[in-house]
Amino acid sequence: MNLKSERRGIHVDQSELLCKKGCGYYGNPAWQGFCSKCWREEYHKARQKQIQEDWELAERLQREEEEAYASSQSSQGAQSLTFSKFEEKKTNEKTRKVTTVKKFFTASSRAGAKKALAGKLKAELQEAKAPSPAIHRQASLETDRVSKEFIDFIRTYQKPGQDIYKQCKLFLDTMSHKRDLSIEEQSECAQDFYQNVADRLQTRWKVPPEKVEKAMDEVEKYIMTRQYKYVFCPETTDDEKKDLAVQKRIRALHWVTPQMLCVPVSEEIPEVSDMVVKAITDIIEMDSKRVPRDKLACITKCSKHIFNAIKITKNEPASADDFLPTLIYIVLKGNPPRLQSNIQYITRFCNPSRLMTGEDGYYFTNLCCAVAFIEKLDAQSLNLSQEDFDRFMSGQTSPKKQESDSFSPDVCLGVKQMCKSLDLLSQLNERQERIVSEAKKLEKDLIDWTDGITKEVEDIVEKYPLEIKAKSQALAAIDSENVENDKLPPPLQPQVYAG
Repeated sequence: MNLKSERRGIHVDQSELLCKKGCGYYGNPAWQGFCSKCWREEYHKARQKQIQEDWELAERLQREEEEAYASSQSSQGAQSLTFSKFEEKKTNEKTRKVTTVKKFFTASSRAGAKKALAGKLKAELQEAKAPSPAIHRQASLETDRVSKEFIDFIRTYQKPGQDIYKQCKLFLDTMSHKRDLSIEEQSECAQDFYQNVADRLQTRWKVPPEKVEKAMDEVEKYIMTRQYKYVFCPETTDDEKKDLAVQKRIRALHWVTPQMLCVPVSEEIPEVSDMVVKAITDIIEMDSKRVPRDKLACITKCSKHIFNAIKITKNEPASADDFLPTLIYIVLKGNPPRLQSNIQYITRFCNPSRLMTGEDGYYFTNLCCAVAFIEKLDAQSLNLSQEDFDRFMSGQTSPKKQESDSFSPDVCLGVKQMCKSLDLLSQLNERQERIVSEAKKLEKDLIDWTDGITKEVEDIVEKYPLEIKAKSQALAAIDSENVENDKLPPPLQPQVYAG
């Protein structure tokens, strides 16, 4: 039914004032003819569409940039910039702020902003086509790969994922202006960032704990891949000096044998030998990783190989008392590069929830204990005399090698075991002789001490002789000389009167 009313002589069709969506409510011209409820729905749909288009634009431009970079490397890899061109390029890279991806998450109602954004990226793409020191690009191939994986991951989180991405970009931009801070202060910033992101996911977005943990792993990977070259072994610390000291110490301890550390592992068993090689490979591979979580994973794999080697040797599950000596032996045998720097990097920038709990944190703690033991290793720790320890450390001599080492591979295992037992008996005999010698020395010291005390007592007695005086006569009673005692009256006795 077409309803009409007359207002000030003007005929108005009431149907034209209703919401364009036909919900029955009046529309508002300021909201393009929609009611408030329908306007919010349409605005939300338009915003989601805009975000999706921006995602597609970002991916397309990123692919074009990668293709252009690959083509420039293949065609102009042999060329190099002149010094002036290199300085100009370096200055442009420092002054340019890439804010493109941030704008992908902002809803823009103007098409001009989108065109300007695409134009800026195109200009940067043209600039990237010029030959430049590729090794110094801000985004290496690995960084690009991690970025793509991170974007694919946070898509599954929808709105929380967008919030995570914004927080990460803001943190990276903030840290780029805080290069002058000490490494401890940068570590505090990273730890605070981890905590804030986890709290936002739990309190604001109500993300389940297991998804929060997975998201934090990806955040750490994305952040630390970009921060690695700035915060790993920085020049402002003495990490490199400590690395060299530990490497020198381990090289000096190359003579340490498994028997000295009481390592319950027999490398003569092929399976055990393979496990030892894998453990050494994993602990060395730790230095090639850029993410703290990946470094921890290498330590965990190394530790599991150690437990398997002990289990095969002893035919029973390994204990913590067996694990630590074996880990010390693996570190001494492998001599991992930049060991202290890797430990400090993990401590400073790893997600604290992973470092303080779980098997990763346990194995990392044991590695720290192993390094501390190596730094303070002495003769007593290896059950050696100080003289032997000093000779081994100086390289004048080395411990006896097992006679079985000189045997050919076809010699039976029983003969090798017999030779090992004989060598062990020889070492026990030497220790027994050393103990007997020390016991005799202790006995002589006790005799000398007793003689010395006796002589001192005799000297004191001679200097101050003891004089024993004759016993004096006993004192007589006062009335002993009174012969008339018998005539004295008896003593008075107390009397009690009843009153």
